[in-house]
Amino acid sequence: MLSETIGKVPLKYYQETPKGRIRAEPSKITRLLTVRPNTIMTPTTLWTTTEMNCQHYGNGYIWMRGTFEREKYGGHYKVLDLWPMQANCVTVYMDDVGVFGGKGKLYYQYNDPKTGEQYLFRSSEVMHFKTWYSLNGIMGKSVREILQDTVGGALESQNFMNNLYRQGLSASMALQYVGDLEESKIKALQKKFADKLSGPKNAGRVIPVPIGLQLTPLKMNLTDAQFFELKKYSALQIAGAFGIKPNQLNDYEKSSYANSEAQQQAFLTDTMLVILKGLEEELASKLLTSEELQQGYFFKFNVDVVLRATFSERMEGYAKARQNGWLSANDIRGKEDMPHIPEEDGGNAYLINGNMIPLKVAMEGGSQNAKTQEQETEWFQVLYPKSDR
Repeated sequence: MLSETIGKVPLKYYQETPKGRIRAEPSKITRLLTVRPNTIMTPTTLWTTTEMNCQHYGNGYIWMRGTFEREKYGGHYKVLDLWPMQANCVTVYMDDVGVFGGKGKLYYQYNDPKTGEQYLFRSSEVMHFKTWYSLNGIMGKSVREILQDTVGGALESQNFMNNLYRQGLSASMALQYVGDLEESKIKALQKKFADKLSGPKNAGRVIPVPIGLQLTPLKMNLTDAQFFELKKYSALQIAGAFGIKPNQLNDYEKSSYANSEAQQQAFLTDTMLVILKGLEEELASKLLTSEELQQGYFFKFNVDVVLRATFSERMEGYAKARQNGWLSANDIRGKEDMPHIPEEDGGNAYLINGNMIPLKVAMEGGSQNAKTQEQETEWFQVLYPKSDR
């Protein structure tokens, strides 16, 4: 769920200017992030793979393959393509004594699982993403590690259920007999009745019992043992640790249409925003130069796709925004992936309530009316002097 959400949220490139936020001109880096990060992957594959590694191992890594061309690129690292790295094959080192020539810096060692070769990358060559759970700020911990006890208990519960199914949902029984038996005869009786009672093929069979013997089932039903409730609780608990809401697990026991929409909003606010914010910050720090940062360039994930409303709801919202003057026709058409209306036809005009006139005309209307009234007063005084009134 988390990986798919990251994969379907589009990444945008903006610039903050004195006139407001605008869409920035695409660069080589933005083309890698939004069109083709490498020769064999799409951006969706890159982000879903990275998030899967991040959630499963606590850390996700992307290698920025490139070259350092000092003269042509002003000393900046030129990124050629982007490759996700298997998190379980990466070891992170803090060079606290300067072994690699950079004291106090991070280095990433990658063991290629195919060839067995080792590679050492500088921190500037690797984008490092981590989960929210970190004790040192360098390495993240996976939810699997956090919930190890819970997951272990759930597995034991599942193993018990599997054994119970193999026994035909029959619990153990007590065999009562009169007198004393030798150990060998007791074992023979146990084996005889175990063969007739265990296994799905023996479920519901009538077992003949000799005189003097009595089979007494050890009462235990699944409701009293609450195994189904335990299994359900474990699923919800694990999903909750990931920030997944019940309705996203198809659990609608306490959900309705209204609160499912609220849960979707809570999923974005409580779960996804911190993940997306971490991605945006790492992208900005590793892919943008100091000059670009000073000029206001930044990356932003468009979360509108997660909360995309129905057609009628969108049209109602657009109508209010259009009538109140803060969205033009082209602003709305851009959000709906429609071609723009030419500017000479009013595509970029901002309207307000009333007669639905352009905002510029409405702003000039007050001064124009005052000037007209002043001119009419002057003409009236000329045509009708005080002596003739």
